[in-house]
Amino acid sequence: MFKVALLVKDNGLAGRLELHLRGKDYQVMVMGNIASALGVLYADPPDVLIIDFVDEDAITRKKILDDIKHDSYFSMMPIIGLLPEELISPEQLSGYPLDDFITHPINEPVLSSRVALALQRISRVLDNNPLTRLPGNTSIQIAIEHAIGKPLAVCYLDINNFKPFNDTYGFSRGDEVIRMVARISNNAVKEVCGSGFSGHIGGDDFVLIVPIEAVDAVCQTIIGNFNHIVQDVFGEQEKDAGYYLAKNRKGTFEKIPLLGLAIAVVPTAGGHIKHPGMVSEIASDLKKLAKQSSESAYVIDRRRN
Repeated sequence: MFKVALLVKDNGLAGRLELHLRGKDYQVMVMGNIASALGVLYADPPDVLIIDFVDEDAITRKKILDDIKHDSYFSMMPIIGLLPEELISPEQLSGYPLDDFITHPINEPVLSSRVALALQRISRVLDNNPLTRLPGNTSIQIAIEHAIGKPLAVCYLDINNFKPFNDTYGFSRGDEVIRMVARISNNAVKEVCGSGFSGHIGGDDFVLIVPIEAVDAVCQTIIGNFNHIVQDVFGEQEKDAGYYLAKNRKGTFEKIPLLGLAIAVVPTAGGHIKHPGMVSEIASDLKKLAKQSSESAYVIDRRRN
């Protein structure tokens, strides 16, 4: 079931829209409190967001709209605006990064049709990973191409010892860890840089693109937050021992270290990188070095700096 979020302050309008959309088999959450809207969206991301701009909080809602569209995690989420007639000129609309809009008074059947069309459209073009909702391989490839020659760094991240963890504890626990890493890495990019790129190749492989001067802070933030939160994944016995027991391919038990992160950092300035394939080749060698550490670690290619 698709989830639709309504950022609508008018209780009467919100109630009518919620009733109509639920009748179309959408899950609906209503957010009347502007101040907490972003927190709610991050905690429980919807598939479509509807924002009403007809009240005294329209400026605040416009800022929320801008923040969402500049966030890798939400950049592809369809946003439909409920606008007054005076905002629908080309000049006015250019300042609103909306995917669609309808004007007041709101026609509920028209709105639900727009929601359905938005979902159909995004399903055709969206390459975001369905588990983490981060941009997938096509977006990652484009982002790396754009980074080449600029003072940026491409960070390849994966989870150490993830396969035996997944095999031992099950796919649902593994998926929890992958979603956790997605949130931690994406939030670190926002916290340190304000903006940047976060992508999910698939499985436990992620790509981040950040300004070169922010690399150390981003990697240290990710590793610090991961090492703190990942403790909740294991029981006290495993945490105290620093490992858990899992069967290997021969069917015998062996000690598996607790989960960690390996991050390979490839600066893209300087002209030595000619195509995206070179970035992944360099990262592959760096990641092997990072994985030699018994703890979470990151390695930066400093050979050409």
